[in-house]
Amino acid sequence: MSSLKFKPNDDILDFVIKKANGLKGLVDTSLAIIPNQCIQPKEQRLDKSQIDNQESIPTIDLTNFDDLSIEKSIQEAASKWGFFQIINHGIPIEVLEDLKDAAHNFFELPAEEKVKYHKEKVSVGDSALLFWSAIGEKNEKVLEWRDSLRHGCNPQNDSNHWPPQTRNQVLEYQKWAKPLAKKLLEVLLKGLNVNEIDESLEPLLMGTMSINVNYYPPCPNPSVAIGFRRHCDMDCITLLLQDDTGGLYVRGTKGDNWIHVNPIKGALAVNIGDSLQIMSNDRYKSIEHCVAVDSSRARISVPLFVNPSFDSVIGPFPQMLKDGEKPVYKHILFSDYWDHCFIKRPFGKASLDFAKI
Repeated sequence: MSSLKFKPNDDILDFVIKKANGLKGLVDTSLAIIPNQCIQPKEQRLDKSQIDNQESIPTIDLTNFDDLSIEKSIQEAASKWGFFQIINHGIPIEVLEDLKDAAHNFFELPAEEKVKYHKEKVSVGDSALLFWSAIGEKNEKVLEWRDSLRHGCNPQNDSNHWPPQTRNQVLEYQKWAKPLAKKLLEVLLKGLNVNEIDESLEPLLMGTMSINVNYYPPCPNPSVAIGFRRHCDMDCITLLLQDDTGGLYVRGTKGDNWIHVNPIKGALAVNIGDSLQIMSNDRYKSIEHCVAVDSSRARISVPLFVNPSFDSVIGPFPQMLKDGEKPVYKHILFSDYWDHCFIKRPFGKASLDFAKI
């Protein structure tokens, strides 16, 4: 199979997904105009008039991680913004750079190599999974401009099934990033008067994890495409490595404005997910974010998603309600919330309506 055989009348979903050419393969055909199935509805595009260049999310230096002022900065950022960047977090810069290089190495493989990791039917236990997001009804699906590779980072996921191009780099990153995620969660829980993450809390906060490698190829018509529609993450917390291309936008504090998350070499972006917003009874906020694409440069991002276990029941912590505060959310199985979000693909923050009382 060759990515150079795509023609305007060909089935793009077959070309991109089933044959695993991806959006990268589509670009390699010297595409001048993107196909209709990659053109997003106007309400899903990034409106440049709403970009606020006067605002920026906090950047927090973790050199003195145990300092009370640093802890307070993390808690305040989670409450006000739901999104912040961290520097001097302890992960060596070469680990991050190797991970970005690995992403390029995998996504620049021929389709016949990548297709080995694509499955028609997806299961939670998949160790490695090449996937694309095609949103909408069967005959009206619109592709986000992104190729993704998911690595399941749980005991039931065998890393020997990961692609050799990414295996060692993801394992090394995971070794550093998991303890960092746990420490950030411990600081956030302290702000909720919840004790340290013990054996009873760990499945609820860190029961399942995955590391996705995302590749956003250059796009001939970036104004009508989107790399990732605006959404909130379902998890407790996400750690995101991005390269220097830029394109990540988050909702600001002034209504409909968007703020660009300027890449900082060696930094990680951190965002609160819906599950922690539910557990904190709205003390901490998950935040809408989206990804714009570039006309000339590919973009790499690597999120680590830290989720509850699928059999966990999520709901407001008792500490949030002990002074008579009314719960905003009911208690629900995380697996039910996961299924709702993946099947319905709710718009923006509408996913939280599923859990509200």
